[in-house]
Amino acid sequence: MFSRSWSRPFSESGGVGRPAFVTEFGLWTDEQAAAAEQIEASLDEVDLVRLVFGDPHGLARSKTLTADAFRSVLRNGMDFSSGPFIFDTGHAAALDYLSDPGVGVDEIAGAGSFVLVPDPLTFQLLPHEGPRTAWVLGDEYLRDGSPHPLSARNVLRQVVARYAARDLTPVLGLEVEWYLTKRLPGPPGNAGNGFGLQGAAPQVEAVNSGYQFNLDSNYDSVAHFTSPLALKLLELGLPLRSIEHESGPGQIETTFNPMHALDTADAMLLFRTLVKQTATRQGYHATFMSLPRVDSFDPSGWHLHQSVMDATGRNIFAAPEGGISDQGKAYIDGLLARARDLCLLSVPTVNGYRRLSSEFSLSPTRIGWSYEDRSVMLRVVGGGSATHVENRTGEPTANPYLALAAQLSAGFDGLTATVGAAPRPAEGAHETLPQNLGEALEAFRAGQGAELLGKPLAATLAKLKESEFSRFEAWRAQERPAEGQVTEWEQREYFEAY
Repeated sequence: MFSRSWSRPFSESGGVGRPAFVTEFGLWTDEQAAAAEQIEASLDEVDLVRLVFGDPHGLARSKTLTADAFRSVLRNGMDFSSGPFIFDTGHAAALDYLSDPGVGVDEIAGAGSFVLVPDPLTFQLLPHEGPRTAWVLGDEYLRDGSPHPLSARNVLRQVVARYAARDLTPVLGLEVEWYLTKRLPGPPGNAGNGFGLQGAAPQVEAVNSGYQFNLDSNYDSVAHFTSPLALKLLELGLPLRSIEHESGPGQIETTFNPMHALDTADAMLLFRTLVKQTATRQGYHATFMSLPRVDSFDPSGWHLHQSVMDATGRNIFAAPEGGISDQGKAYIDGLLARARDLCLLSVPTVNGYRRLSSEFSLSPTRIGWSYEDRSVMLRVVGGGSATHVENRTGEPTANPYLALAAQLSAGFDGLTATVGAAPRPAEGAHETLPQNLGEALEAFRAGQGAELLGKPLAATLAKLKESEFSRFEAWRAQERPAEGQVTEWEQREYFEAY
């Protein structure tokens, strides 16, 4: 009688007579190779593995593998559809993938696949009940072993390499606001959903009344969720510093101690994903959408704390006489000079620009800097070895790899004197930041975006954002919503996805 064999014929190679993908193209460092050996030795203690990457929108895309399947994928990578590069935030096709995508990446034609290769240094078990599930980030490659031109993680890696070539190390701290809401019974939101049109957003209610800034009893109303969450973050090795209740009803602020740049971006992707996973499993809905369409909600921001260390570990922003050093001011100079044309990478959605208005006094509207002033774009904080720059522009939905790359690239240009404008004091007259997504997109196209991201990714991101903004404008022209209010379109587009 015929007996089927379930053996794995290609578990240690990329095919018959061919070395594994990682080996063939020399993709790993010695540190990654050593970590891979440790993973292989411990896979019997894992049931499932989520292989994840951050798409251009900053959303985590994943496939869940059995531990047995992951043994081969670890060194050979896994085919992944190029769909996340093609669709905008509403799942409308922004690139003509059936003929010529128009971004200089031939592999996207026909929605062809790329190879997602796990980064062994990011492998860790998720602190969930149920199947023992690991999470690992992947890097995108073309089949010839070259980094995918649309890889946001690779953009940040290249910017960090520019610092390393000068024996400098950027250090960044996360300060992120988000909302916890209680999910109500209702339809799943599939009605009318499709390519370019999102169904109804989840129905929720606020978890408290809010508007008692950092009130201890408001924290108590969410502590049953946030305190166990804090322990989960620590269990994952994330350097959590604080978690507190902000102003809006159920608005939470979470801060992390400083990390190296790639670790910071990886942590942001994992943090957002874990928060949303945990909320969903407990009947809540968490969102990083800047200003949800929920009564009395206040906008949420993402403040990015930045400093740079030299080869001795000295903070080059610290001035012996106090204040910020000349190198720190040069770094600020770069951030100011690139503020408009790179704003799209820190505030990438229609909704995010609602926060950048004069109505909210602590949200930045002008391009400027000052000491300890929360109303300006750049705030110099601390003193001595703790001196650093806080950029208050970002929205919590931003792609962490692109947002960090934009900040560090602009700061590096300032440090190396490749931009010429002098730092401008906060109390002077200032140019304003873009006031909507269309204005930000126009500034991005006219600025240094292609130089930072590379022409293919810059063109792709522009197409994605143009599709998103044009759909919003078409909806607004038809529906004529009230001015100044978060629209139903924004709620459908962002509330669940982010």
